[in-house]
Amino acid sequence: MAIATTSAGRWFCRVVWLGIAANLAMALPTIAAPDQMLALSRLPTVTPHLWARFAGLLLILLSVFYAPAAIDPDRYRANAWLAVVSRLAGVVFFAGEPVYRMLGLFDLVFLVPEAVLLFIATRGEPPSPRTTAAAETTGVPAS
Repeated sequence: MAIATTSAGRWFCRVVWLGIAANLAMALPTIAAPDQMLALSRLPTVTPHLWARFAGLLLILLSVFYAPAAIDPDRYRANAWLAVVSRLAGVVFFAGEPVYRMLGLFDLVFLVPEAVLLFIATRGEPPSPRTTAAAETTGVPAS
C-alpha cells in the first residue's frame, strides 16, 4: 500500500507542509530584519548580522529538501525519513543550549507527529517490488 493513500500518510504530508511554512515564517523575516527577529525571539544578538541571515538561508534550503517528501512520500521515501531525522537533529543540537532551547522545541513540535505518522503509514507494508525482485534473483528471501 502506498504511503500517500493512507490517512496517516496524507496527514504526514500536511504536517511536513506546515513545518515548511513555519520554517519560512521564521527564516524570511530573519533574512530581512535579523535584529528585530532576534529581539522578538529573545535570542542574543549576533555580529556580523550575516550569521543570522545565513542561518535563515540555511533554514530555507533545508525546507526545500523537505518538499519532495511532502509531495510524494512514496517516491521520495528517503526524503521522508530524512525529514524526520533532520527534525530530530535540530532537537538534539539545540537541547544543550538553554538560550537556544526554544529552537529545539520548535523542531520537536514537528518531529513527534511526523515520526508517528510516517511510522504508522509505513508499518505492515509489504516489501517493495525491487526488494522482492532482488530476492528472487539472488535466492535470498526478502525479510
